[in-house]
Amino acid sequence: MPKLIECVPNFSEGNDLTIIKQITDVIESVDGVRLLDVDPGKATNRTVVTFVGEPDPVIEAGVQAVRKASELIDMSKQKGEHPRFGATDVCPLVPVSEISMEETVEYAHKLAARLGDEVGIGVYCYENAAKSEQRRNLADVRAGEYEGLKEKLADPDWKPDYGPSEFNARAGVTAVSARDFLVAYNVNLNTTSTRRANAIAFDVREKGRQKREGDPLTGNIVRDNDGEPVWIPGSLKSVKAIGWFIEEYGVAQISMNLTNISVTPMHIAFDEVCEKAAARGIRVTGSEVVGMLPLQAMLNAGKYFLRKQKRSIGIADSEIIKIAVKSMGLDELGPFDPGEKIIEYAIADTSQKKLIDLSVEGFVEETASESVAPGGGSVAATLGALGAALATMVANLSSHKKGWDERWEEFSDWAEKGKASHRKLLELIDADTAAFNAILAAFGLPNGSDTEKTTRKAAIQAATLQAIEVPFRIMEVSLESMTVIKAMAETGNPNSASDAGVGALCARSAVMGAYLNVKINSSDLDDKAKVDDFLKRGGEIEAKAKALEAEVLEIVENN
Repeated sequence: MPKLIECVPNFSEGNDLTIIKQITDVIESVDGVRLLDVDPGKATNRTVVTFVGEPDPVIEAGVQAVRKASELIDMSKQKGEHPRFGATDVCPLVPVSEISMEETVEYAHKLAARLGDEVGIGVYCYENAAKSEQRRNLADVRAGEYEGLKEKLADPDWKPDYGPSEFNARAGVTAVSARDFLVAYNVNLNTTSTRRANAIAFDVREKGRQKREGDPLTGNIVRDNDGEPVWIPGSLKSVKAIGWFIEEYGVAQISMNLTNISVTPMHIAFDEVCEKAAARGIRVTGSEVVGMLPLQAMLNAGKYFLRKQKRSIGIADSEIIKIAVKSMGLDELGPFDPGEKIIEYAIADTSQKKLIDLSVEGFVEETASESVAPGGGSVAATLGALGAALATMVANLSSHKKGWDERWEEFSDWAEKGKASHRKLLELIDADTAAFNAILAAFGLPNGSDTEKTTRKAAIQAATLQAIEVPFRIMEVSLESMTVIKAMAETGNPNSASDAGVGALCARSAVMGAYLNVKINSSDLDDKAKVDDFLKRGGEIEAKAKALEAEVLEIVENN
């Protein structure tokens, strides 16, 4: 899974869609970036754009978009309901998958620096990217808005973090941040009462409700010594919520913004609304995700509900997602299509032919064809994946075995480890073929001039190293899977002991087969120190795999 970040720039134009189209066109022109959403608002005169991709392409698209906005939007003439101080008012980055907030902050500073140096825009960093506590809150950074910006820039305490301090009358300034993923999430109720829906919303939202004397909805507001209303906090942190009636569906909803799903994830919000609704005699009938969400949010939800059922979570992602959809009723108001609602699935490149997408028959026939790939490395990875999958199967069967209810979590943990191994090995099936193709491509480079020869040799060596590293990784992961295989032979469902034995045979064969590839490709690598290291460690892995296979087979035979 690649590192993915989302960028959500807000442009100070919501009426002239030709301007917005020119901005989104430059975003879409950057390879590796997927435009997900364009949401213009006329009253606010503001458009929120969402795009996603790997970090470097996203940063490039962000730079191009801010540059284009600075050319097209004249802030000296801009009016709108929403607070703003720049043509690109804010440009937050959001970690989506395989990337930490700390890394995202680094990319936010990289984006801010490029905007200052290349576009000539003053940039303030806020939220997680803030360089001082004074600038963490966007409201503080944007105080005075565009109209007060000239005076603000003259104050040394408000010098931009990046870029010029001079007032840019046309483009203003931009605020860049790294923030958590926000999920727009609505929970459906079996009532048409907005009043009751609001009561539940106030129960759960972080802000809560104003304290009142007597009736919590109609009583007089209680105030503190300064005359300010006293608030009773709700039960969920990082949640904004309101109740409303949806005429299209004839039901009331709790409409929530989950502003930090690592603090309050979707499934926790759902269960909490269920509890608060039930206390008021109302039943939750389902829910809906507005827009898109990360894969991990759905997997976390599915695993949460599986654990509540005391079921193994070491199952296919598609099955985990199905449990999440059914548990929260995400398909009540319309189909929930993971390919459209989950970011990683929506942006996946389906144009590339993958071996793992073939049927078993197709893979075998492709292997048997005149094509030199897939070869032994891909087949070894396939064997390893099958071995790990067998271990996962035994763990899942054991977790549901009658009379073993108290051990379900133990086997669920083993199933998760087995699943992690076979997922890695599935990725290595195509990685091995890609490594071989890289060698062919390197040998096909021009070989005329001295420069071309040098370039070609370097490319061949780099591709050869990759063609060693991939099968070596197959060896490592296959050996890791044997820990699960042995545990399942020892403690798993006795009726499935033979499956663990077959898993051991597959894993050992994967190790030995991949090692053959390591050895043959090592002969073409000039760095003999690396060669010696690969062969030494590879020999040790092979010996361990053979020993573990023997142990597992002995356990199975004596079962």
